[in-house]
Amino acid sequence: MNYFSQPKGAVKPVEKPAADIRVAAPVMQTKTADVLSTFGPGMVITGNIVCAGGLQIFGRVSGEIHAAQLVICEGAKVEGKIVAQDAVIQGEFKGTIHGNTVKLQGTAVVDGEIYNRALTIEQNAQFEGVARRLDRPVDAPSAERAEAAAPVQPLLSPESVG
Repeated sequence: MNYFSQPKGAVKPVEKPAADIRVAAPVMQTKTADVLSTFGPGMVITGNIVCAGGLQIFGRVSGEIHAAQLVICEGAKVEGKIVAQDAVIQGEFKGTIHGNTVKLQGTAVVDGEIYNRALTIEQNAQFEGVARRLDRPVDAPSAERAEAAAPVQPLLSPESVG
């Protein structure tokens, strides 16, 4: 049967789809380093943070931060200790930074110690403290370490649901 040469008004036969057709969805694999977490400008966090991927901070954090890549954005305020492979500071930071590459951008205000393998300080960045060279590179936190640092507790037990 030719569908293209049917006369006007003719109805095409409807083909029944096979009942057992299964479409295989492609398996998506994401690297933890590609995952980006963001703390918004209204967030205030007190405590330790472990992030196996990238982390952007727009709010306020007081505590220890371990991340693969860290950006303290303009307007953010962070106080404590940072351990990151790559750290970019645009906002305010007070404490100690351990990083392979540390960049203080023009809007950065940093007070403390920076232990690094490569340090960039842009014009107009404010840095008060000491910078020292790291002997060995900083490793990114693994996904297993991030999960071990913050065990997930269910809000409801299976017995209470029902």
